[in-house]
Amino acid sequence: MSDKTTRTPYEEFNMELPVSEFASESISPRAASAIIEAAMWTDANPMLNLSSFVTTYMEPEVKEIMSKHAHINYVDHDMYPATYAMEQRMVKWLHDLWNGPKDAEPYGAATVGSSEACMLAGLAHKWNWRQAREAAGKDASKPNMVTGGNVQNVWKKFMRYFDVEPHVVPLEVGNYRLTAEHLDEYVDENTICVVAIAGQTFTGEDDDIQEIHDWLDEYEKKTGISIPLHIDGASGGFVNPFLYPDYEWDFRLPRVQSINASGHKFGLVYPGIGWVIFREKSIFNEDLIFYVNYLGGESATATLNFSRNAVQIIAQCYKFLRHGKEGYADIMRQTVENAERLRDKLVDSGYFTIMNETQRIPVVALTLKEDHENFNEFDVSFKVREKGWVLSAYTMPPNAESVNSLRIVVRPHLNRTVCDQLARDIVAACEYLKGHGGTATPPELHAHGNHGPKC
Repeated sequence: MSDKTTRTPYEEFNMELPVSEFASESISPRAASAIIEAAMWTDANPMLNLSSFVTTYMEPEVKEIMSKHAHINYVDHDMYPATYAMEQRMVKWLHDLWNGPKDAEPYGAATVGSSEACMLAGLAHKWNWRQAREAAGKDASKPNMVTGGNVQNVWKKFMRYFDVEPHVVPLEVGNYRLTAEHLDEYVDENTICVVAIAGQTFTGEDDDIQEIHDWLDEYEKKTGISIPLHIDGASGGFVNPFLYPDYEWDFRLPRVQSINASGHKFGLVYPGIGWVIFREKSIFNEDLIFYVNYLGGESATATLNFSRNAVQIIAQCYKFLRHGKEGYADIMRQTVENAERLRDKLVDSGYFTIMNETQRIPVVALTLKEDHENFNEFDVSFKVREKGWVLSAYTMPPNAESVNSLRIVVRPHLNRTVCDQLARDIVAACEYLKGHGGTATPPELHAHGNHGPKC
């Protein structure tokens, strides 16, 4: 090896990358960049990763704005009041978009993603339930939360991390969403809230939000117990308002007290940004707000994270201004139409049955017909990866583990031509597997072993 002062970038590029020890000496910026790029060559192409809901394309103009402000620490509201005002303005916009009461004071926050947003909502409902129980002289030691078996993993995290008993309504084969049918077995006086989904991860369907809301109304009439409804709109929160304006899934339902959504999904921003919006300010308990003064002035903070980059908030504001309701509606309409076209081509191939009869968000969820017994959905997923596509194959949650699913998330960067090519590649994979058979087996999932009706 030549002396450090005379080493070329090519020689530095060929240095052995440290495995378990911190690098001992510096190298040139060019070499460091090249080493990182080379190490990532075998990663999947994000544009072809159709297992993911997250945004993988943004316009050059917004990327330029993001790069200019990457050094801003958003939590320092005293130093960056304009950025803070930007977030607060968007809270009001979303409260309006989701039909919050006009006479209510909007309250909410930008978060790192929907996971943080869900946890903030869950904490608010836990605090409110506990204080109400204590004020009434009742036991407040056993809070529970009611969800369907189709909820995203964040809710399991929340319940475990914050000591809330899961009351999980199991799925049924052929019905992969939460309805009111079994709520009487799971809802009780210790229920801090019921979580319903707008655009679930597994099939893209909405839970029966209206039916659940009406059931909770009847429950209150019978028992005197009022239980709030939280809507997990991680995926549907930025689709439903633009494509289905008459569909009442949001704050138009009086029992809906909080909604979360992912700005980095169909909000069209790079990860990670989420939103939690409350029906009115009083629902987010004052005890969950902290004040700090060591950044140069007193700032209120009510998120789980503290220091964070401001660029996603800035990018979200760009997107809201850039597209408006009209632009979002155009983008979502075209994306859903592309998903429907892909779905129809795959069903027409004779290999698949559609799992999501309601197509609100651009998700195609399929299962192989029973007459194709020599290969499964996991085989199809592995085979199309040869073409670069990354598609989700998975077993459904309890009690529907017997069903395998192949799920495709159609995002706005996919045009009709690309969707048609994807359909041809999936059908070609099935044709090959029909003749040669497959060997894939579903992975054993830890969560399935300890997931009872009431955990």
